[in-house]
Amino acid sequence: MINFDNYHERGDLIARGLVICREKHASHPFGVFYGQNPIDFSFPLLLIDIVLVISITRILRFVLKPLGQPRIVAEILGGIIIGPSVLGHTKNFKEYMFPDNMRFVLKNLAVIGFMYFLFLSGVKIDLRVLFKANKKQWCISIIGVAAPLLTSTIVAISMRKYMRDGELGTFSSIYGIAASIAVTSFPVLYPVLQELNLLSSDIGRLALKLAVIGDVVGIHGVSIFEAAKQAEGKESAALWYTISLFVIGVTIIGGVRQAMRWIVQSTPEGQPVEQIYVISILLGVFVSGFMTDMCGVAICNGPLWLGLAVPDGPPLGATIVEKCETIVLELLMPISFAYIGMVTDIPSICGQWYVLQPLFYMALIGYLTRIFAILLVGRLFKMTFRDSLALALIMSIRGQVELILFIHWMDFKMIGEPQFTMFVLLTLLVTAIVTPMINLVYDPTKPYMIDKRRNIQHTAINAELQIVACIYDDKNVGGMTKLLEVSNPTVDSPLSVHALHLVELVGSATGIFTGHDDEESSNSSIHNALKLFHEGRDDVIKMHYYTSVSPRRSMYQDICEVALSKKASLIILPYEKDNPTGTDVVGRESVQSVNFDVLNHAPCSVALLIVNSSCVNIYQQNLSHSEYRFVVLFLGGADAREALAYADKMATNPDVSITVVRFLSDNNQGDDMMEKKLDDGMVTWFWVKNEGNERVAYREVVVKNGDETVGAIQAMNNDHCDLWIVGRKQGINPRFLYGLSNWSHNRELGAVGDYVASPDLGSSGSVLVVQQQILRGQHLAGKKFFNRLRFCKPCHKLPF
Repeated sequence: MINFDNYHERGDLIARGLVICREKHASHPFGVFYGQNPIDFSFPLLLIDIVLVISITRILRFVLKPLGQPRIVAEILGGIIIGPSVLGHTKNFKEYMFPDNMRFVLKNLAVIGFMYFLFLSGVKIDLRVLFKANKKQWCISIIGVAAPLLTSTIVAISMRKYMRDGELGTFSSIYGIAASIAVTSFPVLYPVLQELNLLSSDIGRLALKLAVIGDVVGIHGVSIFEAAKQAEGKESAALWYTISLFVIGVTIIGGVRQAMRWIVQSTPEGQPVEQIYVISILLGVFVSGFMTDMCGVAICNGPLWLGLAVPDGPPLGATIVEKCETIVLELLMPISFAYIGMVTDIPSICGQWYVLQPLFYMALIGYLTRIFAILLVGRLFKMTFRDSLALALIMSIRGQVELILFIHWMDFKMIGEPQFTMFVLLTLLVTAIVTPMINLVYDPTKPYMIDKRRNIQHTAINAELQIVACIYDDKNVGGMTKLLEVSNPTVDSPLSVHALHLVELVGSATGIFTGHDDEESSNSSIHNALKLFHEGRDDVIKMHYYTSVSPRRSMYQDICEVALSKKASLIILPYEKDNPTGTDVVGRESVQSVNFDVLNHAPCSVALLIVNSSCVNIYQQNLSHSEYRFVVLFLGGADAREALAYADKMATNPDVSITVVRFLSDNNQGDDMMEKKLDDGMVTWFWVKNEGNERVAYREVVVKNGDETVGAIQAMNNDHCDLWIVGRKQGINPRFLYGLSNWSHNRELGAVGDYVASPDLGSSGSVLVVQQQILRGQHLAGKKFFNRLRFCKPCHKLPF
């Protein structure tokens, strides 16, 4: 009996010349008012199917994200739910929602989705890492591929008797399956690492380099596999296949690559690529797919090679990624996974263990061998056990490229529906199990939480103060340099400034961190402005220049890494409340996200600088001008003590006058006695040190709640203030902020910092919000220090 519900059986019938007659539907209905059902018409049904596919996928992503699952797991599950394993198992759903003609349309859309996905992945790949890879990276990559390839091949040969006669039992098929198990592809790894926020981590960067090396091996492996398959049918076909492969490769690398370089060179710096070039390249994806498919090469190879020919990063690679990545990932790829789900039939594997067991053992042994091989080699190269295990788990992730290969094997009739289903389920399970384990094993922020004090308060008076000054764009340079200038660097107390220009990585997967020599010429306006500021200050300020190009989500890792390696005591971050900071970091939300991550993970103190550009203030004046007025709002706690320590460095500047205002609670209500003692000691030290300085003033204000705190700050705003210095939030008496927390809109500034920087205060001054370094186990250290204070007599009396 002929089963017309079986998609592949229908294809066999058509191939044998048999005809299947079906009713033809019009594309568009007249409307429900004529009694017509939109589902009976092809185009409305296509729209409903696309909406259904994307909706199910998005819901699954929302549900699985808290469980640490990447989006590919949700997309594979969404396809399985739509396919014959779940909803498609119902006859009515299958006939009405996904009839044969709709399956044909969705299959072609799925192939287009995979083509553009691999094209974009190729655009992001930087092949230069092959020439920069060191011995360690080559060894890990080669052994990580060779070991599972060897073991899975041995398993397949030993169990070959269980494979049915036909394509699966041939040596070319065994090699193709073993190679796919052994290689981890860059297009699979990159999106998962991006979701895990590991792109800028040491292990993430290493894994991407290994994946690029693996892709080069994989491309050659697939070419050998396909040539062997061509030779099985007709020996001369293998020769013509090899010739066509060579011609296509030379055309893309030798011709198209040079055209891409010409486009980049002809595009003025800072200007977008002309639209005609972008459209031509996107159409070239179809052309490359057609050419490779015509020559017998896998259809997705052409788009991948074309992507590799596009120079990554701005202007060309970044423009292409920005223009089409959202459409590809959010619209086309869910359709691609829906097609995978339609071919996946879980009930079909029941009773098929005799056929499935050789492939299952090949995959299982191959995956385990890969983990142990990478773990062992990593340990031989002095990597920690956790780092080696994390790398091994990352390199075990399966995804889109494997699914494309499974479809390719079905086209070669190497595997049937049960084998395909098993491979899809293995891909799903391996990725779903491995990804959460990576989060448990590896934490990229752990090195930043140190137990050594690196802040201004505990830096020796005459020691060199290490500062990391972050700059997003040209507008940040003026405010940053003025702040460094009023910090009063001297020969006895110099500043060592590590200026870090932050650029968001777009259109490439490989981040760049570059250090610039003082004498190095640069076309960067930021670099040149910093060099101009440095001139004449060599004896008091040491300037070091860096440029970091990294994804926005992991940008904080580069900042913290510089602060950690340079043993910095302070990170200064620019902050603009009303306007985005320019084109390098896209939008205000991006800047806030970076600031939050740095505040949470910094290995030292952090200061947020808000430059008020509404009127003339310190950052628009020359220091030869008369005196500048700074106000320190001391509300208590570690952050306030750090702010006061920074103000103390400025107090010796002859052009700066400082007023310190300490807020006290009524009858000590809400005070943390430990913090109170520490505050008393800090204020006493500051006052005794600056007792003879006429430009330093001290006053106290007693408040009961947030309203009185705001009132006291407003009263101080009657006098002109050039810069407000305030602690962020650590240790502040909650009564000082009662009623303000809900009002605050910018949580990274803290309640008081947000109010001082807001238009409600109406101040023309800029604002510096300071957070002291958060030590690991700081709370216990504070208790020990408090216990010591209880048994010590104060060296000085407080000035009140």
